[in-house]
Amino acid sequence: MKQIYMITCPTGKIYIGKDSVGSYRYYGSPDMAIVNEDFKSLPDDVRKDYTIRKQILWESETATEEELSAKEVEYIRKNESNNPQKGYNRWPKFNANT
Repeated sequence: MKQIYMITCPTGKIYIGKDSVGSYRYYGSPDMAIVNEDFKSLPDDVRKDYTIRKQILWESETATEEELSAKEVEYIRKNESNNPQKGYNRWPKFNANT
């Protein structure tokens, strides 16, 4: 099962990713240096007890890898998770004018 998912961090920022096998334990690969830097601004009690939310936004048993990749980009742009103010995706490059 191919999936597009959204991870929501306690920082309020999101990450959109894809999974080719439908592993419910997979949480993607955002740049951990950026995530860790944001976590430093959270209150100490939040950094010690937090929840990461994973939502399946789309899934398909028949999509090709190319279709999965295109769907990922579609959801990244739709949710602006590539906007550094809103999310952790760094590709495709965010353009506020599009």
